Amino acid sequence: MTLRHFFRRKVTLRYPEEKWVVPEGYRGAPYLVRDQDGNTKCVSCQLCEFVCPPKAIRIVPPGPDGPPADRPNAEKMPLEFEIDMLRCIFCGFCQEVCPEEAIFLMKDYSLTGTSREEMIYNKEKLLALGGVHAGIQKWKHKLEEARAQEEFPVKP
Repeated sequence: MTLRHFFRRKVTLRYPEEKWVVPEGYRGAPYLVRDQDGNTKCVSCQLCEFVCPPKAIRIVPPGPDGPPADRPNAEKMPLEFEIDMLRCIFCGFCQEVCPEEAIFLMKDYSLTGTSREEMIYNKEKLLALGGVHAGIQKWKHKLEEARAQEEFPVKP
């Protein structure tokens, strides 16, 4: 019995050397992204914080005396933005609800840390891991759909 299994093809991956092929639609860790100009896309609307089921996201808004936004078309930017990766369940609600497309679930599956403090990602770490993302521009697509519907109205 043992000799027969010895000659079979092995299915185990040697993890650090061989990486797992991430399937399409995989929901990995959430990260903040920047626009093409390098500015933070997040405008501290706190929708992701409110919709997060395990309350893994914490945002501190700037308040009335806070620093101004780093881009011209934003009113405010978060003073602090933290995601507790130990609490996060990778549901994707934060990505779906974000009106600015500032948070995306990346295909990252190897989250490691030696302490709980390392697993709480602050704004700088989230932006560094997220990088620059052009976005899918979901609101642009919704506008195009609405215009197409005006041109060709749906008849009841």
